[in-house]
Amino acid sequence: MPYTRRKILGYGAATLGVAAVGLPTASLAQTDELVIAYHVNLPSWDPTVGPSAVNPTIQGIYQSVFDQYIAQKPDLSFAPGLITEWGWNDDKSKIMMKVREGVTWHDGSPFTAEDVVWSLERAAKEETGNPIQFIWSKIGNFSIDGNMITADVLSFEPTLFKWMSFLTGYVLPKAYYEKVGPEGFEAAPIGTGPYMVDKFERNAFIRLKANPNYWGEKPAFENVTIKFVTDAASRVAEVESGGSDVTLEIPYEEYDRLVAKDGLSGSATPISDIGMIFLNDIDVMKDENVRHAAVMAVDKKLLVDRLLRGYGIPISTLETPDYAAFDPSIQTEYNPEKAKELLAKSGYSTDNPVKFVIQTTRGFKPKDYEMIQAIVGMWRKVGIEATIEVYEIAKHFELRAADQLAPAAFYNWGNSIGDPTTSTGFAMYGPSPHSVWDGEDVINAINPLWGEPDEEKRIAGWKGVSKLIADNAYVLPLIQFVQPIVHSDKVTVVPHVSGALLPALMKPS
Repeated sequence: MPYTRRKILGYGAATLGVAAVGLPTASLAQTDELVIAYHVNLPSWDPTVGPSAVNPTIQGIYQSVFDQYIAQKPDLSFAPGLITEWGWNDDKSKIMMKVREGVTWHDGSPFTAEDVVWSLERAAKEETGNPIQFIWSKIGNFSIDGNMITADVLSFEPTLFKWMSFLTGYVLPKAYYEKVGPEGFEAAPIGTGPYMVDKFERNAFIRLKANPNYWGEKPAFENVTIKFVTDAASRVAEVESGGSDVTLEIPYEEYDRLVAKDGLSGSATPISDIGMIFLNDIDVMKDENVRHAAVMAVDKKLLVDRLLRGYGIPISTLETPDYAAFDPSIQTEYNPEKAKELLAKSGYSTDNPVKFVIQTTRGFKPKDYEMIQAIVGMWRKVGIEATIEVYEIAKHFELRAADQLAPAAFYNWGNSIGDPTTSTGFAMYGPSPHSVWDGEDVINAINPLWGEPDEEKRIAGWKGVSKLIADNAYVLPLIQFVQPIVHSDKVTVVPHVSGALLPALMKPS
């Protein structure tokens, strides 16, 4: 069923209205306090460096403390952030940015155009460790005139401004960072965002306090505590007992149960994240019969209907219906009998199964582990015997960057800007640290698209890449996720289609 962005937002708004009444003791007895049970830890406070910088699941924390060059509204439309105007000159040889005035850092010092230029130049240096350095390095030779910045386009990048509201697209304080260094910044981070860091206990919690000088709308809650509760059952207990006011990413059956209880409300909104299984071009995955069989044996509709209780949208490429290069004509086939025939051509059967390891998170996304269990069961019926190995999401990033993932590995891919470069592109381009498929045919198909200035031709090219990948079963796309959020009915939560849970958007009911 095709979903437009309007339908997605309508779905989230409709579910947000499903409310019940009466939560036991909750922190909202004091309306300036908000407690969130969060599903992942925060590895680092620098939102521009290292593997955590490209982890979509912690961007909500980063966006609470730091501002981005360009903001994104809950429906993913772009809005002024720390730069209020931006664009190219006529021949796209230069860019222009207008810097917001009257903004201060959390330490009270003024935010300036120099901070923007320093942040962009720092991000562009390979030695800095920005995972998206190859984007930021495409502009240079900056010039500042008051609050106006111009720069040369060293290599045309069609998604440059989109990245300014995406992963690593944060402005950091030049003077403060140079004074305290990376270790000092990690110990006492400051930004220009709606909240300031009050206390941080690694692997335990963050306490935030509202920024009284915030340039935007002042947050409704003065104090926010974000508890790191990585176990889904524990997050359910947190919100049900009133120990936390808000939680997310819980099993869907628990979501349905909790939103029917007095005192709890919820939203279940399709977001820009997808569930996928990386296929690494090692061992048995070099066999096209094995890859095609692995894809054909998976009944995605059954996974959504039975396991996910209808909360999900099956996909056949790494593009959701709301991404710019979505092509509904590309469909992967569910055909377990044909999967058996293909495996037989390579000498495999249910009596002599092909064997490999599949890695997955457990409790990171609702039913992630159970989904992989179900897929392994489907595979077993056609002659594939997969052994499940559980890892933490941080381990996935480490293994993926080193190209050491198992032959199959589940991952949740976020693409809040909806551009094909940041879904199909990075996930499937061999030289990228975000990919483990190194096929020359895919690399050669993608190469000319990185800097293609003709937007229509660029999007058509990416659709062609998606077809090439589907025709050769180089990846196993699964679903577009629906994000469950449960909260006290004493708080209003605005879902963000990026999947970011933003305290600044929450208010007492």
